[in-house]
Amino acid sequence: MLNTLRKIVQEVNAAKDLKAALTIIVQRVKETMGSQVCSVYLLDPESNRFVLMATDGLNKRAIGKVSMSPNEGLVGLVGSREEPLNLEHASEHPRYRYFAETGEERYASFLGAPIIHHRRVMGVLVVQQKERRQFDEGEEAFLVTMSAQLAGVIAHAEATGTIQGLGKQGKGIQEAKFVGVPGSPGVAVGPALVMLPPADLDVVPDKRIEDIEAELANFTQALEAVREDMRTLSAKLATQLRPEERALFDVYLMMLDDAAIGQEVSQIIRQGQWAQGALRQVVAEHVKGFELMDDAYLRERASDVKDLGRRLLAYLQQAHKEKLTYPDNTILVSEELTPAMLGEVPEGKLAGLVSVLGSGNSHVAILARAMGIPTVMGVVDLPYAKVDGIQLIVDGYHGEVFTNPSAELRRQYDEVVEEERQLNKGLDALRELPCETLDGQRMPLWVNTGLLADITRAQERGAEGVGLYRTEVPFMARERFPSEKEQLAIYREQLQAFHPLPVTMRTLDIGGDKALPYFPIKESNPFLGWRGIRITLDHPEIFLVQVRAMLKASEGLNNLRILLPMISGVQELEEALHLIHRAWGEVRDEGLDVVMPPVGVMIEVPAAVYQIRDLARQADFISVGSNDLTQYLLAVDRNNARVADLYDFLHPAVLHALKLVVEGSHAEGKPVSICGEMAGDPAAAMLLMAMGFDSLSMNATNLPKVKWLLRQISLGKARELLAQVLQIDNPQVIHSALHLALRNLGLGRMINPAANVQA
Repeated sequence: MLNTLRKIVQEVNAAKDLKAALTIIVQRVKETMGSQVCSVYLLDPESNRFVLMATDGLNKRAIGKVSMSPNEGLVGLVGSREEPLNLEHASEHPRYRYFAETGEERYASFLGAPIIHHRRVMGVLVVQQKERRQFDEGEEAFLVTMSAQLAGVIAHAEATGTIQGLGKQGKGIQEAKFVGVPGSPGVAVGPALVMLPPADLDVVPDKRIEDIEAELANFTQALEAVREDMRTLSAKLATQLRPEERALFDVYLMMLDDAAIGQEVSQIIRQGQWAQGALRQVVAEHVKGFELMDDAYLRERASDVKDLGRRLLAYLQQAHKEKLTYPDNTILVSEELTPAMLGEVPEGKLAGLVSVLGSGNSHVAILARAMGIPTVMGVVDLPYAKVDGIQLIVDGYHGEVFTNPSAELRRQYDEVVEEERQLNKGLDALRELPCETLDGQRMPLWVNTGLLADITRAQERGAEGVGLYRTEVPFMARERFPSEKEQLAIYREQLQAFHPLPVTMRTLDIGGDKALPYFPIKESNPFLGWRGIRITLDHPEIFLVQVRAMLKASEGLNNLRILLPMISGVQELEEALHLIHRAWGEVRDEGLDVVMPPVGVMIEVPAAVYQIRDLARQADFISVGSNDLTQYLLAVDRNNARVADLYDFLHPAVLHALKLVVEGSHAEGKPVSICGEMAGDPAAAMLLMAMGFDSLSMNATNLPKVKWLLRQISLGKARELLAQVLQIDNPQVIHSALHLALRNLGLGRMINPAANVQA
């Protein structure tokens, strides 16, 4: 069964469009199950009806014509109940509906399984039989497995059709929405530019070309370059390989010949397809042929064809890159964006970012927030290779991407972009003003930093200190651990830039989704694994060097605060404090007059919430890491787009935990701050102030918005709202109650300028 499934999914994945994919599904499922009919009905969201989209066994003329609502017929029953239906005699069921044009009156038995993708019912897969019989458990299990496997494939094919401006029945449609994870707030409207990973044939898009001769010349150059590579490799390995092994290189050269792959690619280029797309089509066809063969030796040849394809693609990409142009308002799209890709875009051209993989906490998202570029991460369903050159809207507030937006949607989002521009102009005037409520409560606003760009941005926004300097960022930008001297220079720059304001430096926090290329950590569950303080306590040589560098950098400035990440108990804190005092002693022995800085504990693990008084007793200050604390309290991987909607820092459990932390810290007479996305959300910041947090630390981009809101409200009113939301047991209701209260106070638009867009 697994082998059959693999082959069907492989074939469907290689289909050129949704229609071809559905045809393959009905043919292969009918063959495999030995049934007389297999049909696929897809739910049309516009009409909310299940439409017959493919069949093998019923009348083909009924395709696209026969449809039923969710409360109509057996197909509607399977779709609305979201579970399989297995009937020995379908026509005796009260929900049976007869469609004369399908010719299905001849079939007695019925087995249907819903096709569901990310909770959304997409359609129903049906098999039918002439004779009266109950399909057995094995057949039912196969159909359910098949529909679950195909749900993603159908969603992908449907999305691809949508992007190309065609609906299920080939009719033109206006727009489609793809949901990811908010990476950096803001809105961008502009043309997509797809950045492809090097030499990955699977993701090469189709592109029409005008100059066919130039494209043929590009391909001929690439062919010759790969032929030369093969000859060079063959000569280089002449002494190490037996003649029959060296003959493989001759096979490669033959494949590249004008009568083989070379000729087929050239033919497709002559039809107006660019060389990379033509190469992808030819290689995919050859690979599919080899992979479906029963002979193991011939199946292995598929990898040879792939290798040749990759080599050719690398040369074609290099030639294409040299001619690449960036349009105004470029929206950069990639499977996995890298900081290097951002660096290649000319200044002033980049408007937005979209990444299929990655999270709101990935290096690129941090960089995007520092640069103020609207970003959506983790858009797993976006067939990104197909969007090159088409208009996109990137909504970094909600984590949504719109393709082919209608004129009306574009107008609404253009208004948001203009409103943001005006808003930011108005917020600039707040820079020199204190963050003080209407009833005189001061709330220090600090920034999170990690990049050089953050320093200027923070100073422009009037930050009162650094609540979190991510020391792992300079570690991630290198190919080895930075030396003590290198670290000293980096830390000194931060401390001097903000002097005399405090700078809170978090010790190295790697692991989870933050990896160092030169210190790989392979774990099946990295977020519950070796990360943060756990790594540095296991490697005191890394920890001591870093702390010494921080201490030396603070000489004469005395504005350093050290923060320990991922502390889950008192023992870890005691061990870390012992090492910090040891490093301080070593630095003083070297003759440097450095004061012992305050040392704080980061509350990110639920265990630390319940030991808050014990930890606060030994620490100088407490800082909550709201991103990880929310993730661990709710058991939601915030980098996973599938469960992103469950990650919510306004969840009642998170709010009550934060209240416990403030009360426990203050009971021990220690100040408590909070950093992370929550502190930078104006509505949440108001609740945090009401709880009694002594300072808030956020991205510099969000600081003016938070300052503006806190200056428009009294502490008394904020406490009133906090008391109200602490009585609510549902995060969605908390969001609604907060936004309603702020709208009633005339403060709603500041929270999210894109809130009223009717998408």
